[in-house]
Amino acid sequence: MTRQRFRRAVLVISSVLIPITLFYLSPYVILMAASEGIVSGSCIVFGGLLVSSLVLGRAFCGWVCPAGGIGEFASRLRDKQKRYRRANGIKYGIWLPWLGLIAYFSASAGGLRKVQFGYQTWHGISVSSWNGLVILLVILLLLVGLSVIVGRRGFCHTMCWMAPFMILGRTIRDRMRFVGLRLTGDAEACIECGQCTRHCPMSLDVQAMVARGAMSDSECILCANCADTCPKDAIGLRFTRADPHQ
Repeated sequence: MTRQRFRRAVLVISSVLIPITLFYLSPYVILMAASEGIVSGSCIVFGGLLVSSLVLGRAFCGWVCPAGGIGEFASRLRDKQKRYRRANGIKYGIWLPWLGLIAYFSASAGGLRKVQFGYQTWHGISVSSWNGLVILLVILLLLVGLSVIVGRRGFCHTMCWMAPFMILGRTIRDRMRFVGLRLTGDAEACIECGQCTRHCPMSLDVQAMVARGAMSDSECILCANCADTCPKDAIGLRFTRADPHQ
């Protein structure tokens, strides 16, 4: 099995399991739990994403995330590349007030006093009622709609509340020059065929990144699609330190 087939297989499995995992990735569940002084499963998962990104960057987005997988598959209905630029900042306008609300609710509850990983789930299953099913359907419509109307992985760029945790982690990693999973590029080997850019699920101009020798981008999800479609192996995915000149 090729690397991309394996990646897509993992995303399919992750997407199918979203009725089970939904509340462990929910920003609303964190708020509900915080108002009761509880550390929920979603809080623990998001903390884990921050820690893991110190080594793996946003690889979770490219290889495991069910929301990302659904968005990526939905893009096939209308495959539209889009340079998001300013739209990438929308998610921070959601993320920062949300963090403030978590802090406020936690303080109002007298602090976080206990851990309940399966909070609001039924024996660990997120969607176990009609209300949960309606929430799931709304989220699916949002994921599919943004990918079809806006462009490839539209939700990941604009509204994802998980991405900022990993972007923060990879930024710390790069500043501290920790060894981590990164793309590498060889401008001399590049023949400027544009295959890497055309196949990027995040609509990044990968060819330009290779040309300028700067392979780090906060929106890169390290899916390695660019590396696997490059006919000259000018792009790689490996564990290395950040280039101090980037």
